[in-house]
Amino acid sequence: MPTTPKLSERPRILVVGGGYLGFYVAKNLQKKVKVHGGVVTLVDPLPYMTYQPFLPEVMSGSIEPRHITVPHSRHLRDTELLQGKVTKIDHASKTATVEGVDGVEFAVPYQDVVVAAGAITKTFPIPGLAQAGIGVKRVEEAIFLRDHVQERIQFADNTADEEARKRALRFIVVGGGFNGVETISELQDAARLAAERSNNITPADLDFQLVEAMPKIMPEIKAETAEWVVEHLRSRGINVRLQTSLGDATDKHLKLTSMANDDTKGQVIDEFDVDTLIWTAGVQANPMVRNTDFTVEPRGRLVVDASLHALDAEGKVIEGAWSAGDVAAVPDLSGKGLPDNTCVPNAQHAVRQAKRLAKNVYAARYGVGKVTDYKHEPLGAVAGLGYGKGVAKIIKFPLKGFLAWAAHRGYHGLAMPTWERKFRVFGGWFNQLISGRDVWGVRKVQTPHADFIEAATPKPKPAESK
Repeated sequence: MPTTPKLSERPRILVVGGGYLGFYVAKNLQKKVKVHGGVVTLVDPLPYMTYQPFLPEVMSGSIEPRHITVPHSRHLRDTELLQGKVTKIDHASKTATVEGVDGVEFAVPYQDVVVAAGAITKTFPIPGLAQAGIGVKRVEEAIFLRDHVQERIQFADNTADEEARKRALRFIVVGGGFNGVETISELQDAARLAAERSNNITPADLDFQLVEAMPKIMPEIKAETAEWVVEHLRSRGINVRLQTSLGDATDKHLKLTSMANDDTKGQVIDEFDVDTLIWTAGVQANPMVRNTDFTVEPRGRLVVDASLHALDAEGKVIEGAWSAGDVAAVPDLSGKGLPDNTCVPNAQHAVRQAKRLAKNVYAARYGVGKVTDYKHEPLGAVAGLGYGKGVAKIIKFPLKGFLAWAAHRGYHGLAMPTWERKFRVFGGWFNQLISGRDVWGVRKVQTPHADFIEAATPKPKPAESK
């Protein structure tokens, strides 16, 4: 019988979302708030946070999936944890509505609320996309892709159907941002290793294609560096298709359309069947923010000031309401952010915003310290392009190849939350140096009880002979 959880009666700071931002806000506040007789409450549908920059390395077998997740219950011992999702926030009454894992809704009162609901995959109304594609936003998706790509290669190694073989070895990634480039690079690395160990296929049989609507990939880096990445990917056999869009994916039959100019825009320039379509063409703020009484800007993000306070429609501070991360339009005081002068949604900003946000909430509520603006000078950008390969810009110094890959691993390895998780990640990499990369997938994860059902189902009795 569904029941509602018993809530603490102490004054509450409610954290909506247990991702990178929400996890760190709760971690930094929990003990301090407890001393003052309050409680930090974190609400998230999942009992763990995922360090998303490592998803591509999970797909390639370079990192054990569990090692990029941080269990809330282990590291937020002084936080009240509620598993569910916030469906509504009524700040006028200081109440949030939570839908529990059993579907039952209940109210959670609070003194202060921190909206850290993050972002979800952004899609477009493309026929067949929902049925044919998969995103790269969750560790579950990364595990599926790791296993799926290996299974398709093994299928192709054993089938006599030439068309089915081509389809199985064709892997399409839509979206040429950091996520898409790292995803296709890591997957191709793992696929090439599997192909080399196959009997009937070679790495040359693999068909990896990166589809990007704009004339440039990776908008966060300079054009010269982006061009180098394109040439690097093409030298590895990856077909980088710029100014190209996905127009249709019905029944996994893809139609690619031109985005080059007005004369050819929208025309179908290629079509083929696939077994693997990966969508990395952007993210959007969690739509739950529209079901609040806070101000939302045109891109769907909460409007906040530089101190991370939520603002009303007149630009005035809403006391007791805070937000940051992917779900908020945080002003970038460094002048090096997005075209609208807001912060780029990445892990570099998230960890620093979380620290500033926790200090500001504590100062505003308990008068310890002072509320100050968030400002961060970007340190640069790093991207892994497969094992031993990468591209980076550290402050003003561009790096390519092995050094960039080492910088990528070093930065994100140290940014991984909690020391016990850092040790697991670095330990896995050290083991990889000795034992090699483990790219093999696990079969039937989606249907683990299929064999048992077959074994437990009575076989039909043979017909009696007359």
